[in-house]
Amino acid sequence: MEFAFTAEDEAFRGEARGWLAAHAGDAADRRGWERTLGKAGWIGLGWAADGWGNRAASLTQQVVWAEEYARSAAPPRSGHIGENLLAPTLIAHGTEEQKARFLPPIAAGDELWCQGYSEPGAGSDLAGVRTSAVRAPGGAYYRVTGQKIWTSLAHEADWCFVLARTEAGSRRHHGLSFLLVPMDQPGRIEVRPIRQLTGTSDFNEVFFDGAHARVEHVVGGEGAGWRVAMSLLGFERGVSTLAQQVGFAAELGRVVRAAVDSGAVRDPVVRERLVRQWAELRVMRWNALRTLGGSAAGAGAGAGASSVAKLLWGGWHQRLGELAMQVRGAVAGVGPTEWSVSAPYELDELQRLFLFSRADTIYGGSDQIQRTIIAERVLGLPREPKGAS
Repeated sequence: MEFAFTAEDEAFRGEARGWLAAHAGDAADRRGWERTLGKAGWIGLGWAADGWGNRAASLTQQVVWAEEYARSAAPPRSGHIGENLLAPTLIAHGTEEQKARFLPPIAAGDELWCQGYSEPGAGSDLAGVRTSAVRAPGGAYYRVTGQKIWTSLAHEADWCFVLARTEAGSRRHHGLSFLLVPMDQPGRIEVRPIRQLTGTSDFNEVFFDGAHARVEHVVGGEGAGWRVAMSLLGFERGVSTLAQQVGFAAELGRVVRAAVDSGAVRDPVVRERLVRQWAELRVMRWNALRTLGGSAAGAGAGAGASSVAKLLWGGWHQRLGELAMQVRGAVAGVGPTEWSVSAPYELDELQRLFLFSRADTIYGGSDQIQRTIIAERVLGLPREPKGAS
């Protein structure tokens, strides 16, 4: 299928661009902004027309909205994990009761979500999950014990979808379940922010107290957690990658301007690196459009497509951060404001880009894990030996 934007899509683009220009300044706080988006019908585009989401939208119109949002001055989304990861997973695997309970509050911007996958000691090995969930007497709910780490936005979230081991003695991808956990359980769930190189704390550690932390909702049935979790990871690499690339293009533009301002652009090696970054970004865009076009046609993206995408953008973004420091020379090591006891750690945009992008080849599945997936599931190479867990 050829992925192209129609005249109707471009009209939709004009509506989206106009609304964002008129309302992006209303975003006083991130939770309030989610409710503004929901009230205007911009959350849950293209969901099934059963009262779950807002307005109908084709796949290309969903791409248009994502691109226009990335181009606008609107703040980063707090609701994207619920909208772009949990919601399509519930639509694919949830019961009607679960859809009716959880999808409307996501579409309204009233409930925020975080993702409980990664754990200490397991790295990117999702099948190494040790967090456990045991049915309480009577079987009405589970008690969860364990720890998750690198949990984005857990400090803001109302709910967390958690991959946990519900079958005692099970190993690897067997015996796992996909649980929906309410975060408002004082004394039962503890969230500890993790300070990053950039000085911010978007990631968190989450601790579940097995004596008290309660869970009632299981998606896909007990023991089906691996299948549901893998389905979700496919959604993670969908439409949002195109919006991400719009942000990448803006960052590349800032690096080019910095190279011009510093005079580094006169260096032929620097010019070659800038052109290479631009060309690789174009390749990523066309690869993403090709993948979405195939999915829209019903063919699916094929095994390993999401891993290829992650490898492409993770390395690209990290190299851009390195280039941002190279073109500025020695001044790249100096902060934008004078040091003080009250504000000892100030960074400008390009410094934050460099420091944050160090994690791009690790989070969301390290490069090593992505290459293993491609080798085993696409190329059919022998499976990597796994140690006991």
